[in-house]
Amino acid sequence: MKNKNVGFLISGIAIVIGFIVLIFNLGLRKVVASSCTMGTTCSMYSTIIIQTYVSLAIAALILVIGLFLIFSKEEKEIVFKKIKEKVEVRRKPVDYSKLDKEEKVLVKVIEDAEGSIFQADLVDKSGFSKVKVTRILDRLEGKQIIERKRRGMTNIVLLR
Repeated sequence: MKNKNVGFLISGIAIVIGFIVLIFNLGLRKVVASSCTMGTTCSMYSTIIIQTYVSLAIAALILVIGLFLIFSKEEKEIVFKKIKEKVEVRRKPVDYSKLDKEEKVLVKVIEDAEGSIFQADLVDKSGFSKVKVTRILDRLEGKQIIERKRRGMTNIVLLR
């Protein structure tokens, strides 16, 4: 919840507390007036006055806190940005002589994508069907040329 909303909530509560205190004290004065035989010199009157001031001071303090939250500037959220550092990846070069024509196409697309690509993008860029790409990637993974990592509903294909 934002500070301003909390401030309005606290201020509303403080105002309600103030009204309750005033209504309670009016009722208490009526009770004291009917039960105290000494009139205004009765000690209960001074107690009522002290209780009223203390309770209204507490309500006023709560109201000040609410107003402070309403009019204070909100702190901006700190956003952490991930800084990508370029890391030189040292892979062993791919031996194309051990690959067939379709495998070479996929490895070339992965290399053009700097060694990692989503499998769905690989399907788009190679022009092969999803099933064909999956089967070729299975073979390349068996030859330890690539590895696939699951990311959500797709895979990321990485050159080893």
